Amino acid sequence: MKIGIIGAGNIGGNLTRRLTALGHDVSVANSRGPQTLRELAEETGATPVAVEEAARGAEVVVITIPVKAVPSLPSGILDGAADGVAVIDTNNYYPQQRDGRIAEIEDEGITESRWTERQIGHPVIKAFNGTYAQDILDRPRDAGDPGRIALPVAGDDETAKATVRALIDEIGFDTVDAGGIDDSWRQQPDTPVYGLQAGVEAVTKALAEASPQRPAAFRG
Repeated sequence: MKIGIIGAGNIGGNLTRRLTALGHDVSVANSRGPQTLRELAEETGATPVAVEEAARGAEVVVITIPVKAVPSLPSGILDGAADGVAVIDTNNYYPQQRDGRIAEIEDEGITESRWTERQIGHPVIKAFNGTYAQDILDRPRDAGDPGRIALPVAGDDETAKATVRALIDEIGFDTVDAGGIDDSWRQQPDTPVYGLQAGVEAVTKALAEASPQRPAAFRG
């Protein structure tokens, strides 16, 4: 599968490592330019590209950059992607810690991923946002292993969601359908499932126990 990754931080870098190890054709981009990704490219075999080129031909695109940087993505960032491209949003809104206050999220009460959809003009699938980056490398398990971690996955496009869930299964994790993007508040920061390293049953329970009230620590 051809996969474009926008963002080469902890999550983006380790997804690049894991997905190339599984044989996927990965292009990776960051805000500083492909020349700064030479070491990651040499390590993994991924192709470093400019942000504008990351989605070209991609069947899956991963956006894994700070929320505050999303509006700065080039216009038409998904132009040239494969038909039906599945876009994974790994982002979290940290107003006090990093991103500053975003009025639409705070005042309209929309989910973080719904806001991201508006910025890029394309539906997204929310996944990996509460995953420890090192777990991507250290915690994959075969299907049926009692120690296999489950990740919540939310999105409105059922076909794209199925693609993402199949990819996560290939990476080595179970998934739990967390509903649509309007339900994705259940996996935002400081919810019971955020950072939870557990199986399907525990993740399902944690999603059900989430409160729609945004915690004070994550309000601008």
